This record gives sequence, C-alpha cells and structure tokens, in this order.
Amino acid sequence: MADLFDSLPPPRVPLAELMRPARLEDVAGQRHLLGPGKPLRLAFESGKLHSMILWGPPGVGKTTLARLMAQAFDADFTAVSAVLSGVKEIREAVSQAQAAKARGRQTILFVDEVHRFNKAQQDAFLPYVEQGLLTFIGATTENPSFEVNSALLSRAAVYVLEPLGQDDMIGLFERARALACPTLVFDEQARERMVGFADGDARRLMNLVEQVQIAAETAGVNPVTPEFVDEALSTKLRRFDKGGEAFYDQISALHKSVRGSNPDAALYWLCRMLDGGADALYLGRRLVRMAVEDIGLADPRALELALNACTTYERLGSPEGELALAQATVFLACAAKSNAVYNAYNAARKFVSSDVSRPVPLHLRNAPTKLMKQLGYGKTYRYAHDEPEAYAAGESYLPDGMSAPEWYRPTPYGLEARIAAKLAHLRELDAAAKQDREDPPG
Repeated sequence: MADLFDSLPPPRVPLAELMRPARLEDVAGQRHLLGPGKPLRLAFESGKLHSMILWGPPGVGKTTLARLMAQAFDADFTAVSAVLSGVKEIREAVSQAQAAKARGRQTILFVDEVHRFNKAQQDAFLPYVEQGLLTFIGATTENPSFEVNSALLSRAAVYVLEPLGQDDMIGLFERARALACPTLVFDEQARERMVGFADGDARRLMNLVEQVQIAAETAGVNPVTPEFVDEALSTKLRRFDKGGEAFYDQISALHKSVRGSNPDAALYWLCRMLDGGADALYLGRRLVRMAVEDIGLADPRALELALNACTTYERLGSPEGELALAQATVFLACAAKSNAVYNAYNAARKFVSSDVSRPVPLHLRNAPTKLMKQLGYGKTYRYAHDEPEAYAAGESYLPDGMSAPEWYRPTPYGLEARIAAKLAHLRELDAAAKQDREDPPG
C-alpha cells in the first residue's frame, strides 16, 4: 500500500499559491500603503508588531501581507477562518501562542473574514490581544466600522487595501502566463478580457489563467482569442456581493448619478449592478424612489416612467426588460430635479410626530346626520368649485390656531416653476380676501 501511494504524483500546487509574493517588494499594488514612508511600509520597518485590520476586496493581498508580517518579525503564524472556525479554534490558537511565548517567540493570529465572527467569538480573543499574548491581524471585505467590535477596533490599526489597477493586473498576468503556460500565446484583447473578468482580484486572475490553460490544451487552441476566453469562462465573474458594502456603494453611486443629472454615469452603475447579478426589480424600485425623492413635481412623468419600467421588466424579464430600466434611468437623470415634496413630507412627519392631536375644524367635518348638522359640522364650508377660479380664497384648512407652516416650497425647475407661480397667485387671492374681511366695502 505504501508503494502505491509513493507512486502517486505529488498534489498540484495552485498557481495562486505559487505566485504568492515571498518579499514585500513583490506585492502588487497598494502603493498608498507600501510605498516609501507609507503606513504599512513603516509598520514593517518599525521593528514593533501591532494589531491591525486589513480591509479590502478579495484577492488584493490581505493574507499575503499577514504572512509577510510574520516573516519580517520572525513570529509564529496561526491562521483561522471565521467561516470554518469558532471559539474552540480560537482557544487552540491561544494555547499555541502560550507555548510559543514559553519558547520566547511572538505569535500572529490571522483571522480571515473576521466580519463573520459574532460578538462572542470576537470577545474570545480580545483579552489575549490586550495582554500582548497575540498580535491580531484581521482580514475583512466588509466595513469594520459595522462588523468589528468597537473594543477590538480601538486596539487595531485599520489599513484600507484597494483593488489592483490595470497595470498591476497585466503585470501579474504576464508573470502567471510565463510560469504556468509559457508556450501559450494570448492576443492582446484576450489578455484584456481576462484582466477585466478578474476585476482587480489577483487570486481570481490566477485561477482564470489555469482555467483557460486547461481549456486551451484540451481543445488544442493556440493562440488564445477573446472568443475562446468567453467560451472557456462561460459564467459571470464580476465581483459583487449582493448583501455587502459593494452592493450599497454601487446603488448609492447610481442614485447620486441620477440626482446629479449624469445619464452616462447612471447607465454605467445600472449596468455594473445588472452585470454583477443584482435583482433587476430591486433596481426598478430604487428608480421609483429616485423619481419621488429627487424629481417629484418638477416632472411627474418620472414616477410614471419608473413604475412602467418595473411593470415592463416583470412582463419581459431579462434581457429585454432591462432596456426599460435603462430608459427610465436616462429619463430620471435628464429630468428637472426637485426634492421639495421630499423635504415637505419629512418636515410634516416630524411636526406631526411631536405635536398634539389637533381637532378637525367644524367647517371641515362631514355632516351625514341631523345631529351633526345641528352641532355645526360643515356649516360654513365653502365648496371650491362654486368659487371664482375654483378657489375659496381666504378659506382655512388647517386646525384652528395653527399657523401656515409652508412646508412645501416648490423649486423654479420644470413643472414646479408653474406650480410655484400658481401658489403665489392663490396666496395673493387669500391676502385680498383677508383684506376684504378686515375692511369690508361700504
């Protein structure tokens, strides 16, 4: 049996592991942290270990930097994954650190995806970080302000890592190709296609190179074309977390692009989210929100178009229905903007929530019974349609004793400019009616 196992080929080491930098100088990107005089470079050169959180998207070097930190300080490196580990694994890591300390060695505890640990799990290693038994390095793709305990956050420096840029990714691609498949030729568009699919994620790029290499060798293809890359990678590969910060960052960018009247930017973010797998109807609902929050009565057609786009998508689905969402997005971006109704509503809600329950004035109450009529319900009500200009000038519709709050203040944009002019005219009629009451003719 031993001879049988001895004859088996050694397990293949993934390209991403073979390409993992062994020196700080080999790390791709992150110049804002690793350049001369920059924070992480200084941390390596300081001679002092400190706890830190590495926050950034997948495949930008968080694990690599933690390993290089252990190497630079000659410290034991213990890694746990918050996806697979719990308090038991943390206790085992603490025991290992205690044994290392007895040997005069420091320990780095690297917690991958630390945001997935709950409060109790994070609290489990906090005392040992405070005691200095462990130097904690956490890696997270989510905003640590929301996902990491404040006690732990206050004891760790936060370093923000960025997606790798185009030049860095092309450099990594060429190194990976030379190492994994030096005889395989990629035309320039094929290379750009793969770099685009990798989306700033070095690990993903390595995996894509391996996938395309296997597919090309199997099919006997050389050189590799963009069309072959598309066939070999026939799945959506964009980085997109439907419930994470990237999701909310992108929907925020879409909303702000519409509000900022930039149709190209709005289309870009819409397509980014659709490409990443966002629920198209969720995007449709957000467009409806934009129509009422940022356009309102400046162009009431915006709400109608946004609702119609949702209905159209429900009937057609993808990809045909996505065009309706794109049309609504462009219309909303180009439409006149007003948040006057949004502001008025918020002001009214705030007032009502803190005000007393004011009774409805008698003249505005309905009087369906004889008793109600005897009590004066609706007695002095003026029917607007019977008045000049269909407007009962000087009439009050607010509770008695409540002054006009003027919550709704129309903007001078789009249809609201005409609304503003009409309301100004009606206020003039009110003022004239008030003057007549105070100084009747004759």
